[in-house]
Amino acid sequence: MNGGNRVVRILFTSAGRRVELTRCFRRAAEKLGLRAEVHACDLQPELSAACLEAEVAFAVPRCTAPDYVERLLEHCAREKIALLVPTIDTELDLLSRARDRFAQVGTLVHVSAPEVIDVVRDKERTIAVLAEAGVPVPRTARIEDVRADPSGWAFPLFAKPVGGSASRGIGVLHAAADIRADYPEPMLVQELLRGPEYTINMYLDARGRMRSAIPHLRISTRAGEVEKGRTVRDPRMIAIAADIAAALNARGLNARGPNAGDLAAPAPSRPGAEGVLCFQLIDDPDRGPRVFEINARFGGGYPLADQAGGRFAESLLARVSGLPECASEHWREGVTMVRYDSAVFRG
Repeated sequence: MNGGNRVVRILFTSAGRRVELTRCFRRAAEKLGLRAEVHACDLQPELSAACLEAEVAFAVPRCTAPDYVERLLEHCAREKIALLVPTIDTELDLLSRARDRFAQVGTLVHVSAPEVIDVVRDKERTIAVLAEAGVPVPRTARIEDVRADPSGWAFPLFAKPVGGSASRGIGVLHAAADIRADYPEPMLVQELLRGPEYTINMYLDARGRMRSAIPHLRISTRAGEVEKGRTVRDPRMIAIAADIAAALNARGLNARGPNAGDLAAPAPSRPGAEGVLCFQLIDDPDRGPRVFEINARFGGGYPLADQAGGRFAESLLARVSGLPECASEHWREGVTMVRYDSAVFRG
């Protein structure tokens, strides 16, 4: 596969510390005969390691600012960005709803359809949609419902925000008395799962078909992100990934209207879910695997899947370069990642 050694420009938003992710894309470009030119933005690019390693870095306001999308669009149009890669959950919704505007300036935004983002950003809806599709999930309820009638629940329980991320606001409730009278945001309660925790990185191609799913054991974590992990080829988890892909794409099709699934109707230009997603599950010794969260973006542990041979970043670069997508099922089991702190210096 040869892209003629041409330059492909990639913009990483909210780049922060995602240095290893940008390096995955640099290596992927080389394999395709391309040269990656990394652009990165953040609130304070001078204090972002990924921005400091990029060829081009610039400051942007918070993604909640009214001109955030416009700033990104201007940069993408001016610099001929081929691929925009979001890295945090809070920007997925507005970028998903603006992805057609980016396409008009030649930029593919790595994000699923708004209908899918609406589901995965709401943990209550995530559980409901997955359960409806037959995906194994923990028993879940609003915390106020459990407070009103705790008798039907076996403590301890696990509490977490409906829209949380990065392990914010989570905690264990050992008894009904531990449920607070008020919380700063909507909260869920789930049965407390025990057992090893796994992340499954998955790749869906431009038509929404799952091309690869790579589970890894989360041996240890730090700030909600895997610090030590090892790839594991578990058929149960790969089957669950396929069911999740089907469930999310069904949501996207249903949202497009009653004729979206009609074979005689025109096919949607893009599926509901696409690109890289990841989900977490706990393999409970009594209940079996139970999925409790989905992230519709590159997760912090993606570099492990990349090292194992998943070729997800390579597949996205191939797509924007007019080459066949190449995410692979032929990845290696038993690849271990052990992270350590490093530093980037400037000045």
